[in-house]
Amino acid sequence: MAPARYAAPRRASLFALAALAAAAAGAATEPPAASAPPEPAEHVRLAARSLLIAIAAAGPRLVAVGDRGVIVRSDDRGVSWTQAASVPVQALLTGVCFFDTRRGIAVGHDELILVTDDGGDHWKVAHYAPEAQRPLLDVWCGAGGAAIAVGAYSTLLVSADAGVSWSARPFTPSPVPAPKGTAHAVSGIEAAGGGYHLNRIAGAAASRLYIAGEAGHLYRSDDAGVHWQQLASPYAGSFFDVLPLGGDALLAGALRGNLYRSDDAGGSWRRLDTGTDQMLDGAALLPQGEVAVVGLTGVVLVSRDGGRSFSLEQQGDRSGLAAAMAVGRDAIVVVGEGGARLLALGGAAAAGAGAAP
Repeated sequence: MAPARYAAPRRASLFALAALAAAAAGAATEPPAASAPPEPAEHVRLAARSLLIAIAAAGPRLVAVGDRGVIVRSDDRGVSWTQAASVPVQALLTGVCFFDTRRGIAVGHDELILVTDDGGDHWKVAHYAPEAQRPLLDVWCGAGGAAIAVGAYSTLLVSADAGVSWSARPFTPSPVPAPKGTAHAVSGIEAAGGGYHLNRIAGAAASRLYIAGEAGHLYRSDDAGVHWQQLASPYAGSFFDVLPLGGDALLAGALRGNLYRSDDAGGSWRRLDTGTDQMLDGAALLPQGEVAVVGLTGVVLVSRDGGRSFSLEQQGDRSGLAAAMAVGRDAIVVVGEGGARLLALGGAAAAGAGAAP
């Protein structure tokens, strides 16, 4: 069982992750009681307005996942949404990705992994381990059916068959090279074998991946996740998103409005002015190089110069935003506390979320 530390962050599900990341909680030391079989997600009238955590594209379709097993999909670039026909669980879903227009994976609490082969209409359980008490927080879909799910306490699961079967892989990244003549200092968490929470995984190219983690931890793999290297971090607080921009450029979003840019694949970093102290937990690269970053209290940051500088477009309702997806040069779909909605960058909201039957 993972060592007692604090409750694993639910990746923007409570929109108080900043407090969760710093607060200590006494985790139970007794083995969990046998869990009852999961119950299927309920169909709700306004599913697209419920708490949604993550979003992905399945070809032209958008699929968003969130609280109590709610999964919604849009075939008109975020204008209207309908709830998935069948989801076999009510767990909080925290990540989603697709290989193509039909095959996809969603992950969440209770170490849950769902798979679909019809574009998100129907889902099946591929992996479920509530007794592990390790929520999964994100998932990456790669080429040839390769997939990686990451989560609390450095949990890392891999699949080679588009999510049908999974195996655990130890997450043992190479440490940041220590200055000559000094040894790597082992933290208390590492010594206890617990591992840091892995909050976000993102692909930059065919074989390059990045992970954003808690307590200032960032990682890179150059061989599709077989080996990992810890990166020198510019910040001691937790990172909740990493967005590759092309080539060796990337952004990393964190607590308290901290946003960093690297132009050498994480070798060095520069802090960007954001004009906010709110947590940044989602980002999207738009078709012509514009970038949008979203966060708590309705924060939307927009870059017109490829992610080198940003302006704040504060949303009036101040509802927390967890993720974003580009649907045009000046439009994004965002998900969060208020569900899914379409935003026109540089102006007012383009449209509200359509009610899901």
